[in-house]
Amino acid sequence: MGEERYDVVIIGAGVSGCAVARELARYDARVCVVERADDVCCGTSKANSAIVHAGFDAQPGTLMAKLNVEGNRLLHEMASELNFALVPCGSLVVCNDEEARPALEALRERGVTNGVEGLRIVEREELREMEPNVVDEAVCALWAPTGAIVDPFGLNVALAENAATNGVDFVFNAEVTGLARDDEGWTILTTAGEMHSRVVVNAAGVYADELHNMVANDRMRIVARKGEYLLLDTTAFGHVRHTVFMLPTKMGKGVLVSPTVHGNVIVGPTATDVENKEGVDTTSAGLAEVASKCALTVRDVPLGEVITSFAGLRAHDERHDFFIGEVPGAPGFVDCAAIESPGLTSCPAIGRMVAGIVRDMLGLAEKPAGAFTSTRPGVVNLVMTSLEDWNKLVAEDPAYGHVVCRCCRVSEAQIVDVLHRPVPARSIDAIKRRTGCTMGRCQGGFCTPKIMAIMERELGMAPEEVTKSGPGSELLVSKDGE
Repeated sequence: MGEERYDVVIIGAGVSGCAVARELARYDARVCVVERADDVCCGTSKANSAIVHAGFDAQPGTLMAKLNVEGNRLLHEMASELNFALVPCGSLVVCNDEEARPALEALRERGVTNGVEGLRIVEREELREMEPNVVDEAVCALWAPTGAIVDPFGLNVALAENAATNGVDFVFNAEVTGLARDDEGWTILTTAGEMHSRVVVNAAGVYADELHNMVANDRMRIVARKGEYLLLDTTAFGHVRHTVFMLPTKMGKGVLVSPTVHGNVIVGPTATDVENKEGVDTTSAGLAEVASKCALTVRDVPLGEVITSFAGLRAHDERHDFFIGEVPGAPGFVDCAAIESPGLTSCPAIGRMVAGIVRDMLGLAEKPAGAFTSTRPGVVNLVMTSLEDWNKLVAEDPAYGHVVCRCCRVSEAQIVDVLHRPVPARSIDAIKRRTGCTMGRCQGGFCTPKIMAIMERELGMAPEEVTKSGPGSELLVSKDGE
């Protein structure tokens, strides 16, 4: 990468950064997303609860509350436009003690104040009809019909691909090491070279405070809040029909139990503040907490069906709100910081807000009518494809008949597709995020060598060049005998 010049450089390729990029692609501007990892969706956006919050939890009047409700509406609208998976299953907050009913009513009132539609209290009998496996102690629940579940990988990739289709550049494996203000804007120093931009958008997740503190007089401190999860096999699907939360009590906030769009059940998270911003290790204590707390709302959760555990980090600021706007004393530097839960839900609204700020700063004009492509073709999902339609695909391309990942039913043709898309996959994990392969019960034990062979053939890579998740994660050291 040479000394590239842009109107806007966005630091961070999570859902917030890519949502901003997609919205800015509507304008006549040169935009680039720079990311320290090898792909989009490598931080908070890849490891979370994968749910669309209705918006009853955030404090009224906060930016978090406003953008949550707006983002929820936009996500439902965008799912068909950008072809990512979203299922409007709704959510339930379960109350196990009649004395706690006022707290549940207060949560409903907060949601109404925030503008959440359709909230109501369901009593024991209706609750059991909705969720047969709810615990016997449950007396009522808050029903939020606008709650949903989403594919966070698919959402992030869809935003990035649509942005790239509309002219946004992406630079990966480029960690920002320095920022300097000059007469024309900002010089951005990265491990991949130097860049120049009139405006910088800081969407760096748990590292957003470090970038902010490079340029601002006031200090920001983001704490990495770790959440640990258990993921159950598709054989557990149907144990719950909705996202089930526990009403926070003196016993704690509890964990959620929810279906996923991929046909699994997810349980978690914990909430532990950690110093290490790369600290995504799981712990025996954390997973034990998840296992015990899920039983407070849902009985007989089939924990024997766990196929993997994982942890993610949330970018928590003690003021507990999103921080979006131009940084005082740093003209042209826009924070999109402290985007913790419900950041995934809020990302479309965050994208619009940040893009609006940048548009007004630079006086950007919209592209001519028809110059912006708002849709994006999705990757074929054979799990959701009928046998008749699958046969049609095979007739057009026999590679659709070559199943590489048996657990998640992913074909060679799908893998080839994502290697050649506007934001192409270049690692095993990047392919996983786009197709689902290696995410099943064998966790890649069967399909990884086959995926590697396809990458070698399609990309002209040597076996030793194939990585799990970018440089430093090579799967092979050398060929046998060398």
